[in-house]
Amino acid sequence: MTHSHGKHTIHSHHHHTVWDKSIVPVSSVQPGVSVNFEVFDASGGQLFRKSSAEDVANLDFDNVNPVTGPVYVEGAKPGDTLEVEIEHFGTMSWGWTAIIPGFGLLADKFPDPYLKVWDLDNQNKAQFADGIEIPTKPFPGTIGVALSDEGAHSVVPPRQNGGNMDIRHLTKGTRLLLPVWVEGALFSVGDTHAAQGDGEVCGTAIEAPMEIQLKFKLHKGKSIQEPRFITPGPLTTGLDEQGYYVTTGHSDDLMVASKKAVEYMIEHLTETYGLSDQEAYALSSVAVDLKISEIVDVPNYLVSAYLPQKIFKK
Repeated sequence: MTHSHGKHTIHSHHHHTVWDKSIVPVSSVQPGVSVNFEVFDASGGQLFRKSSAEDVANLDFDNVNPVTGPVYVEGAKPGDTLEVEIEHFGTMSWGWTAIIPGFGLLADKFPDPYLKVWDLDNQNKAQFADGIEIPTKPFPGTIGVALSDEGAHSVVPPRQNGGNMDIRHLTKGTRLLLPVWVEGALFSVGDTHAAQGDGEVCGTAIEAPMEIQLKFKLHKGKSIQEPRFITPGPLTTGLDEQGYYVTTGHSDDLMVASKKAVEYMIEHLTETYGLSDQEAYALSSVAVDLKISEIVDVPNYLVSAYLPQKIFKK
């Protein structure tokens, strides 16, 4: 285990695909030091620029969502809060969005694999199709610390340690607060995204390998039960300016309401912009924000899907 006092890089070959407190840390860092993490894409290197939908169908799920780490944060003890400041993202070159059979909000309606490969050489925007451009705002989909429970725990669902939260507002300047469950916290990060809508409805964002620079701070004896975060400013600058097209879905089940809102959005995208169902579903995953508009007027809840009009060139 290396000890870091100056700026330090954790290479992506130091990765793991489960939360397990018995994994030996690859490095020990002091709070206040900037640490650079190299991050694989969510396929763990199974997909490439030249990949096809067939490759999506053949993904080995045991190797998806690798996280780089773990890093031992000196002085971190159970009951502390670890503050992670997101300082910087390295350059991006390419990314992918896929519909993976059996996965995603509308898995029963989309049984076939689909793959969109993105060119990310323009660091500010990515073209989905002719006349449709997505502003890029990189963030880590998976970021967290080891759990106190024994054994291996899948990285796929989010938990009280953070993990695969897919919070698209964990962009540059955001400070994430994580509860510490084990000595040294055993922090890891991965699953970097170039862009995503709130909800990541088809199951993937613009999945892209990149580097991320983080700085740690410890709040001793300050205990929280689940993650919190503080953003440096407005959330959707670059998207709000031309308004939104919004579909809504209601149900006595939040999941059903969410599915309906997304189905109606897919209907709108196919009718208005001539996209296929699969393209509309994938575009919803990277650009549409799901919001719980109404949760108190039982028996029905209301979920809205917000499509920023700015992504369409007139």
